[in-house]
Amino acid sequence: MENHNDKTKVLFICLGNICRSPAAEGIFKKYVSDAGLNDQFEIDSAGMISNHEGNKADRRMRTYAEERGYILESLSRPFDKDVDFDHFDYIIAMDGSNLSDLKSRARGEADIAKLHRMTDYCIGFDYDTVPDPYYGGAEGFELVLDILEDTCKGLLDKIK
Repeated sequence: MENHNDKTKVLFICLGNICRSPAAEGIFKKYVSDAGLNDQFEIDSAGMISNHEGNKADRRMRTYAEERGYILESLSRPFDKDVDFDHFDYIIAMDGSNLSDLKSRARGEADIAKLHRMTDYCIGFDYDTVPDPYYGGAEGFELVLDILEDTCKGLLDKIK
């Protein structure tokens, strides 16, 4: 573990915090729990916009995730640069647009050093983005879950 005296704090980011980032949060939490590492991690998600603040994850994403054994119980919240940059060790964006937005809010090199792209942790897939499934059908949600399962494994392996 990187922080021997403290929990490793991971924040997943997408645009609205109702599809991709809550799914990443739920999947990563399950992987951490299955590995017996709950006491070593703090895991959260947030969005770049506040339109869905206080809402549960998209019903479709919750349904597809539950079919795979993941419970998405977080409520949407906007990213807060004044709190989140200081609090989290890893701030992981789902796509290039989210990453650019995060970089534009960074207060300096220390903030930028915490930023990562989710697909940096791909093991079996070769994607450079986690596509937003919001306006698509079932196959989009399933693909996002496939990519997130792969990348969450890679992330946990990297941090452990």
